[in-house]
Amino acid sequence: MRYVNAVRGSAMAVIVTSAALAMSGCQPDGAVADNGDGGATPSATVSSGRPPPHPPPRSPAGSVSGSPAPSGSAATCSADSLKATARQAAVRPAGTGTGAAVVEFTNVSGQTCVLTGHPTVAGAGNGSPEMNVPLTVKPTGAAASVKVAPGGKAWVKLTFVQVQGEADGYCVSGSAPVVYPTMVVGLPGSGAHQVALDDGQFAECDDTVTVTAVSAVEPA
Repeated sequence: MRYVNAVRGSAMAVIVTSAALAMSGCQPDGAVADNGDGGATPSATVSSGRPPPHPPPRSPAGSVSGSPAPSGSAATCSADSLKATARQAAVRPAGTGTGAAVVEFTNVSGQTCVLTGHPTVAGAGNGSPEMNVPLTVKPTGAAASVKVAPGGKAWVKLTFVQVQGEADGYCVSGSAPVVYPTMVVGLPGSGAHQVALDDGQFAECDDTVTVTAVSAVEPA
């Protein structure tokens, strides 16, 4: 009887100990507990009775945490950051030639950049830049830097010596009018850009052009 009581006492002790372990969630040191999603939780976390401290949130891959660094001065627009187009100006000298053209520069890059200065102008013979004929440029107005945001625009205006008369026309100077399919317009540090009029060709006299400095305001 003493032997049976001892066995029963030992069994009761095992049952009580097992129940205590189940209620407290304790596991032997070094073991892991299944967290229900196929992962494992170190047993030391459970046996301490306190949840582990939350790690700091991670920044998404490729991003930089904290405030962005202040940006410096915008760089000069590169040639490939610009798209250039041209149209005949509404305000132009009387005559039958082109008279004047507005050249529009659009920033097609993702960064703000700067345009400045007066343009150079050359007529492209047969539309080929390799056959450029540089025009005599007469700058007008003060040059100032113009910041152009992504998608933003800036302009220059070209005013030619006007062709007079009908048909092929004539030049007041006595020289023959010249027609160029395209013009090559350059800005300091921003490359040369070949442009065609949205309607017609560039007809002018004396290969001389008056140019404005690049402007943030579209000229007429």
